[in-house]
Amino acid sequence: MSKFYCGFVAIVGQTNAGKSTLINQLIKEKVAIVSPKPQTSRNNTLGIFNDENSQIIFIDTPGHHKISNKIDEYMYQNIGQASTDADVLLFVIDGKKPLLEQYEVLNNKYKKHNKPKILVVNKIDDTTFERLYPQLDILTKNSEIKEILPLSALRGTNCDILISNIKEVLPAYDYKMQFYPTEQFTDKSEKFLCAEIIREKALYLYDEEIPHGLAVVINSFVENEKLTKISADIICEKESHKKILLGQNGDKIKKLSSTSRIEIEKLLGKKVYLEIFVKVRDSWRLNENLLKDLGYQIQE
Repeated sequence: MSKFYCGFVAIVGQTNAGKSTLINQLIKEKVAIVSPKPQTSRNNTLGIFNDENSQIIFIDTPGHHKISNKIDEYMYQNIGQASTDADVLLFVIDGKKPLLEQYEVLNNKYKKHNKPKILVVNKIDDTTFERLYPQLDILTKNSEIKEILPLSALRGTNCDILISNIKEVLPAYDYKMQFYPTEQFTDKSEKFLCAEIIREKALYLYDEEIPHGLAVVINSFVENEKLTKISADIICEKESHKKILLGQNGDKIKKLSSTSRIEIEKLLGKKVYLEIFVKVRDSWRLNENLLKDLGYQIQE
């Protein structure tokens, strides 16, 4: 048989560069939540791409940002683990911002990683060729990366070329090497994906000062053939945040539950009964024991 390509690709970059949008586009499934707010991704999430001659396991990582609490430490721990384990590093930068500056930040962080690196300039649908070309020309001359690919994660432009470029630097086998079954598209459970959908909807629905202090926990997940009953808690840091989350007469939490339920029903392919409760845990992002209970384990 011809060569079969298989390996892990860590997607790294600044917050809001479009990493999660890119992995969803490549996998053709929603494996990572997306919002315009920074620090949306907290966990490393695998998106598993399969075709006739490859299995590419993409690792969506949290965006680089300033560390100010324990959950930030958890996110940076995930980034470090992904970049260490990966066979290929995929740098994603925002085409609307200065390219060379973004590249240099990533290059400085990962220059010691002796593994192939591909640079993606995302969001080309939101800028112009005239603006991009001079920067791309400078970047090509000054960077150590051979493959620099402008693309649009939102529209899928050049994503097929990206897959081909990745295959060129992945480990190649004389047999069908796979880490996951062909039908599997992520390593995350349905419960995890449902919790992330609720958090994504909260990121869009509420004021900017609240979402960073939110966590979602699924307490109950009971399925039968026709209906899935889900009970979830939203964890916030202050009583004032709880009032905002609930809204007047509970209108905001009802809207969050409704929009989340619709998305979860698409994921599960069946009717969903969703209950969401709001609980206050003071400064949970600074408390290692609370973080552990919420699933954010910081390794020593």
